[in-house]
Amino acid sequence: MAVGWARDGAVQEQIDAGIDDAVKQARSRLPRGESLTHCELCEEEIPAARRKAIPGVRLCVLCQSELEKQQADATGINRRGSKDSQLK
Repeated sequence: MAVGWARDGAVQEQIDAGIDDAVKQARSRLPRGESLTHCELCEEEIPAARRKAIPGVRLCVLCQSELEKQQADATGINRRGSKDSQLK
């Protein structure tokens, strides 16, 4: 079913592209390598349980929470183009 001037399947392609972008972004945020014993930002010790639970962890819980909050505030691309999605 075509919508307006869009060709058949264009809406699904936009949805798939949005999902692919979100997956790539999430994977890029995953820690890699050896876990640090101290936070990169504040130099507080990272508990052994956190290092064991999240291999490659580089930040303490407080710094990680702040980073995720900043990333959430700068959300990505608006592919929908509707007024509701632009009101943020």
